[in-house]
Parts: sequence; C-alpha cells; structure tokens
Amino acid sequence: MQLLRVFPFGFICERPCVGLTERGARSKVGVTWNRPCRVGAGIKGGYWSRSSSQSHSQRTATASTDMPELSTPLTLGPTTLRNRNTMSALTRNRAVPRDVPNDVMLEYYTQRAKGGAGLIVTEGTLISRQGTEWPYAPGIWNDDHVKGWKKITKSVHDAGGRIFCQLWHLGRVNHPDMPEQKASGQPVWGPSAISARGGKFRSLPGKPGYVTPTPIPDPWVIIEEYRNAALKAKEAGFDGVELHGANGYLVQQFLDLTANTRTDKWGGSVENRARFCLEAAKVLIDVWGADRVGVKLNPAGGYNDMGMSLKDTVETYSYVTSALNDLKVVYITLSRYVAAMDPTFDGKTRATQHDVLETYRPFIKHPKLILNGGLTPSEADELIRKGAIDAAAFGFLWIGHPDMQHRVETGKALDAVVDVKNLYHQPGVELPVGYTNYPAAS
Repeated sequence: MQLLRVFPFGFICERPCVGLTERGARSKVGVTWNRPCRVGAGIKGGYWSRSSSQSHSQRTATASTDMPELSTPLTLGPTTLRNRNTMSALTRNRAVPRDVPNDVMLEYYTQRAKGGAGLIVTEGTLISRQGTEWPYAPGIWNDDHVKGWKKITKSVHDAGGRIFCQLWHLGRVNHPDMPEQKASGQPVWGPSAISARGGKFRSLPGKPGYVTPTPIPDPWVIIEEYRNAALKAKEAGFDGVELHGANGYLVQQFLDLTANTRTDKWGGSVENRARFCLEAAKVLIDVWGADRVGVKLNPAGGYNDMGMSLKDTVETYSYVTSALNDLKVVYITLSRYVAAMDPTFDGKTRATQHDVLETYRPFIKHPKLILNGGLTPSEADELIRKGAIDAAAFGFLWIGHPDMQHRVETGKALDAVVDVKNLYHQPGVELPVGYTNYPAAS
C-alpha cells in the first residue's frame, strides 16, 4: 500500500512510502503514524525502488559515490559553498521555553554543518510575535534572538558551513487564541478577509482550525518588519537571508487570487499581487545586498489552501520569477509539486499540478536555481549535470542523517529510522529526543 506523508511549515517527507507496513490515516493536516518510518527505505543507487518483494532491511538506502556534481563547490554571490547539497528549512519547534534559540538547537545545526551540508537554511524564523499552529518556533526580531542565533552561526562557520536565515510571516494561518498571538496585541493578518481551509491548533481546546483574518491596512508596516528581521539576522552573523514565499504563508497569500481580493495597489493584477513579495525582497536587498538574498517559492500551491487556475498560476509566477531575476537575488528555490503536500477539499485536490522546473527555469537566469521536493541524491546530481538546476534542497534526509552529505560522498546507507512522533517538540519529552540523537555513520 502506498501512503503519503505531509508535515507542516513546508517540511515534507522526501518521498511516498512504498511497500512498508506503517499504517496512517490521512487528515487535513497530514498522516498520523503509529510507528516510526525508515527514511531511505526503497532507495537503490539513489532512486526509490517500488519492489514490494524486498524485505524492509533490503530496501535501505545506499548513496552512490558516483555523484560528482552534487559534491562540487558552488559560488553563491560572495560565498563559496563546499557542495551543492543544501539543507532545506525544517520546522522542529525546539525554541523552548518561548522563541529564543537554545543550546539544543546549537547542537542540531552544528551536527549538520559537520555532516557536510553546503548551505543550511534555518527553520522558518518569525519576523514578529505570532500565534503559529506549531509553538516554539524561533524568532529574529529582538536582541535576545540575535544572541541565541549568533552562537549557532559561529558554530556552523567553525565547522566549514554556511547558513541563511529564512524570514517568515504566517499571515492568515495564525490563530487569535494562541498565547503568542495574544501577547502580540495584533489580530491575525491576511491580505483579505478570506480564511484558509484546514489547520489544527492542537494546543488549543477543541483543536480549532484557521480563522478569517483581518485585512492588513498598510502592508508597508509588515514589510518594515522584514527589514528589522534582516538587520537582526545580519547582526547575528548569518551569511544571508531567505524570503519565505512558499507553503501558503503571507507572501504567497498576496500572490494568490484565492487569498487576495484586494482592490488597492496590493491586489488585482499580477503586478499588484506580486508587489508585496517584491517589496519585501527589496528591503532585504537594502540591508544585505542582492547577492546575499534568496527567495523560496512553490508555484503549485496546495498546502495551506493555495492554488489558482493553471493560466493564473503560470502568469503570476512567470512574472514573479522574472522580476526576482531582474533584482538579481542570489538564488531562487523552487519547490516542485509533491502529492503529500496537496490536501483534498470537497473531494478535490487543491494544488495546481504542473512541471515547476520546466515552466519557470527560462525566467531564472541570474540567480542560482535550487530545486526542492521529492528529490533523491542521484536525481539531483543528474539535474545539476544537465544544467537544469544549480543545487538541491533536501529536507527529510537531513533529519535522520546529520551527516547526509558525508554519506553521499562515501556511499554509506541513508537508512535512519526517523522518530516521527517527535519531529516536533512534545510536552514532557526531552528536547534532544527525535532531534539531536541521530548518530552519524561510523
């Protein structure tokens, strides 16, 4: 039986489960698992094997050493990455007790820098206090955050790595009853008064879903929050910043006709709907310079109730990628369609399925193109060899394998059993569990 897994905050399993025995039930927020899953099961030579006749242990992953392209250095603006294996932003909810990076997070990022990641992109990092669906996400808007992140960036650099901070505003998928939203004194903001379907705020009574947001009176106010976050990230010692424009959060909400029905200069035409994304990118460039600013997009949508007609999607994202190219941002990460990130509403899947790489690659000329979503190391290596992409972003494989790139280089198995129950912090469970307790290969 084939099961698909989906996780919040744009953190996805890198593949469907094939021929395994774990059982799960699909819901609006994903799949609930009753036992751990072996990430990498089914890879042979870097590709997923769909043979149901193999035993579970036979289907462990072996990374081929014949992947020279993925392991070659990449010039990213003034920065040289030691390889093209980048670690995607992965929400892990360990900034306990509130939103300040701690020593357990320091260990987590250090492990993956020592494990050979060419570029680490932090988990989604809040640019202001917000009531997210998943508590204990870190922030980057005050001096306490700077102090916490500064320890992490120094340690990553000492291990030979590079690290960008992903700047994040959730927009309409916050909740007014979450303690952090109450503490902010602000309503749940969105482009328009249109609620996303789905959501499940597990820490609130009744586990409610998303609410109808308050239309943002003046988007420039939030754009200035991006500027402040960019300044704090610079002070914290990051190598650059990534604008989170994917997964149904605020930037993508402005881009999408189903979430943005404004009639002012921030809505309506493609140019107007793209304005928030581009102006946010410009303030980051003001702080950092274009050669240290990346942007993440997922044109196919789906997650967090995103998606337009194919015509509107292609028109919108062709314009956005072209405009970002003209701004000369250092990279654009494209997340391609992944079925596990495509919820079903009223009997229909939500995403706009199309070949993201083929459609938007022609518009991305100056920035490096990083591809994310369901990649295997072998597939990434081949796409780099062909010149289709410049680097690959892996998510789930970096969770159970803190030394993923070293395994790729030496042909060692990607066979970790991931503690799915503790992907995110659970009350009463020690922070390292399911986080920093995965061993490197001997």
